[in-house]
Amino acid sequence: MLKKFIYYLKVERRYSSHTLLAYCADLETFIDFIALPSDTEFERVHSRDVREWIMDLNAKGLSNRSINRKISSLRAFYKWLKKEGQIESNPLAKIKGPKTEKRLPHFAKQSEMEKIEVKLDQNDFESIRDHTIFEIFYQTGIRLSELIGLTDTQVQSNYIRVIGKRNKERQIPISSELNAKIRKYQACRDTEAGQGSRLFVLKNGKNLYPKLVYRRINIYLSEVTSLDKKSPHVLRHTFATHMLNNGAGLETLKELLGHANLAATQVYTHNSFKQLSNIYSQAHPRGHKTN
Repeated sequence: MLKKFIYYLKVERRYSSHTLLAYCADLETFIDFIALPSDTEFERVHSRDVREWIMDLNAKGLSNRSINRKISSLRAFYKWLKKEGQIESNPLAKIKGPKTEKRLPHFAKQSEMEKIEVKLDQNDFESIRDHTIFEIFYQTGIRLSELIGLTDTQVQSNYIRVIGKRNKERQIPISSELNAKIRKYQACRDTEAGQGSRLFVLKNGKNLYPKLVYRRINIYLSEVTSLDKKSPHVLRHTFATHMLNNGAGLETLKELLGHANLAATQVYTHNSFKQLSNIYSQAHPRGHKTN
């Protein structure tokens, strides 16, 4: 049944390979814990089995966030089993996961991003490529997987067509300046590495891979910020925070980020509140007064 469920997620829900691996790992952890004779006997699972599993995960030192992710995987699996008529009752119906604190996204300051712009001005192939990657991350807020999957045909003169989670498409506007940087990189790439199936490639023409992009972004951010995290996703958070701080609405930001619902976007309002507070203090006649 587990293989059929993963196939369902892959074909019908169009989940990414990374997500499928996470589901497999989570469900196999549960199956190993309850020691079912076969993966066709999930009807025998009781809610107390699930609670004991959660207690075991907690005892092993897993964070509440990780435990909730595993519960979510199991919940989706049992929902599918019921839909397929494999079970009559759902042992997760009354199961609640442990509470987790909302983590505020890490982001770089606007002044820090301006310093990076100066440092990135170089002319060899890898520097031009990395500069372009950095600017696309910051100016569009796309995910690492979305950037690596970009092809030349997805880049137009005034927008980028992004294939997001579950193959959902969205168009993100780009400036004429960013378009010029992309065209400069493409010309350099065609000369140095040859035109391949992807927009961004290695110097030998092979496709870019996530760890390399992560390392390059980490190096650049390390030069100007003391943030604990310095990853491509930090640039996504930075894009979102700077957009809100400069007047973008939540609905607009939701569409640009490719979020499925507004709740995922609202986390950035916490970061922008300080900026709003500063503006209020400067703009209101009594905003600067203290008791």
